[in-house]
Amino acid sequence: MASVLYEQKDKIVTITINRPEAMNAIDPETHQSLVDTWLRFRDDESAWVAILTGAGDRAFSAGADLKKMIPAALSGGRSYNPSAHDGYGLGGITRGLEIYKPMIAAINGFCLAGGLEQALACDIRIAASHARFGLTEVRWAIMPGAGGTQRLPRAVGLTKALEMILTAEQIDSGEAYRIGLVNRVVSPPELMPAARAMAATLCERGPLALRAAKEAVIRGLSLPLPDGLRLEAFLSGTLRGTEDAVEGPRAFAEKRTPTFKAR
Repeated sequence: MASVLYEQKDKIVTITINRPEAMNAIDPETHQSLVDTWLRFRDDESAWVAILTGAGDRAFSAGADLKKMIPAALSGGRSYNPSAHDGYGLGGITRGLEIYKPMIAAINGFCLAGGLEQALACDIRIAASHARFGLTEVRWAIMPGAGGTQRLPRAVGLTKALEMILTAEQIDSGEAYRIGLVNRVVSPPELMPAARAMAATLCERGPLALRAAKEAVIRGLSLPLPDGLRLEAFLSGTLRGTEDAVEGPRAFAEKRTPTFKAR
């Protein structure tokens, strides 16, 4: 059985980590499958928005499968080395893979360690009410190595991020919403419909504008404000000659729904 499932309906792709018997933990083979899957999504012009989730209702992902990942790393395995500073981070999207198409995490249970780091690499996070979150690595004398120490403070602020990282304690979905870690909390049966509804909304927007806006935000985080403003102006300018940028204002003037083509 495939450890990662890829399903596309219209312009929306659903990527499912399919190891429910292991709480959707990422072993070397699943990591490589996720890398390949995210590259497929990035390069497919017909795919505009992705939803990442986990199989079953127990876990989004419990992170790296330590029983398999640590031996692979210690043996010099090429499939995944969590201490490497190049290549792709856990699950592909946590380091080294730039995707400016919108990505939604639909969090259906435990979202721990590398699972949370994958969710943090997505743009919008929708959680089921029973979901739980944590960066639990220091409990086992390791540390977050797939972006957790960098993305969590940016998402929730330094004080709460340090508490979560240093105590390795979990929080529930209500606390995750309160601190801004997730955008919405819904009942378990509503999770995928809510994620698909969000994806459908994003598909109604100008796809090239969404990608440029996301790029401006992500790249701008590491820039001084004047440089960030120049980046914004540059990316805004690249949209002006596109077909979609002509269609959008025309549809507004004609009081109709725009038809975007991502070109």
